[in-house]
Amino acid sequence: MEEKELKELHEKILYPVVRIRTSAAGGSGTIIYSQEDPENPGEWISIIITNWHVVEGAIHYKEEWDDLSKKEVRREIFEKVNIDIFDYVRLSEVVSSNTHQGTIIAYDETNDLAILKIDTPRKMPYVAELIPAKEISKIKVFMPIYSVGCSLLHEPFPNKGQISSLKEIIDGEKYWMSNANSIFGNSGGAVFLEDTKQFIGIPARITSVQLGFGTNVVSWMGFFVPPKRIFKFVRDQKLDFLIDNKHTYQEAIKKREAMRKSWLKNSPDEK
Repeated sequence: MEEKELKELHEKILYPVVRIRTSAAGGSGTIIYSQEDPENPGEWISIIITNWHVVEGAIHYKEEWDDLSKKEVRREIFEKVNIDIFDYVRLSEVVSSNTHQGTIIAYDETNDLAILKIDTPRKMPYVAELIPAKEISKIKVFMPIYSVGCSLLHEPFPNKGQISSLKEIIDGEKYWMSNANSIFGNSGGAVFLEDTKQFIGIPARITSVQLGFGTNVVSWMGFFVPPKRIFKFVRDQKLDFLIDNKHTYQEAIKKREAMRKSWLKNSPDEK
C-alpha cells in the first residue's frame, strides 16, 4: 500500500473514532462535526455520534415541578460522558489519550442513536465524512468496508470486510450487515466504504447463538445503523447543522428549546 493511501486511511477512518465511557458502560463514537463557533470566534463546536445504548447509563429521569407549565413534569438528568481521543505518532502508534467530558445533546432509543457535544473549544482535526444522501443508493452487497471501534474498550482499531446484507429488520428497525469482525465495545463506532472513506453507518448489534450453557458470538455477522436512519434521526432531532452547513449549532439548540417549552405548555396535565 502506498504511503499516501495509508496516511489517508489513518486520517479519515481511524483517527475520527473515539472511546466513550460512562459510569455504567462503554463503547465507541465517531467525530462527525468540528466547526468554528460563529458566536465565539476562535472556539470550535465538535460533535460525536454514537449508539443510545452506549450512553444509556448516563441518562436518568426525575419528576420535578416546572414553573413554566405550573405542574409536575418528568425531566431528563444527564451525567457527563467521558470521551477518550487518541494521539498518534508515526501514523499508527498511540502515545496518549486525552479524556474530555461530553454532553448528551439528543438521543433516540428506538433508533439506538445519540449525539454528544465535546466539552472543549479546541478544534478536532480529524472528522469523519458522512456519505451524501444522494450517494446512498449506490451502496451494494460485496462492497468492501472498514469497521472501526473500541472492541472490548481497546483503543480504536479497524477490521476489514464487505457489505453482507442491506435488508435486516431487528425490533422493527432496518439494519445493514457486514462480515467485518465485531464484538462488544464496537457499538457506536463507524463503518466506512473502503474506496471513498465515507462514513456509512454505526455498528450497533452482534449475533450470538446459545450453545448449551454458554453463548457463542458470531463476530462476522455485525449489524449497523444505515445512513438513511442517521439522516432521519438528525432531521427529526432538528440538528440539521450536522448535514447542512446552512444551519448552525446555536440555531438547533434554540429550536429544540422552543419545542420543549411548547410541549410543556401544551401537554396534558396528568397530576
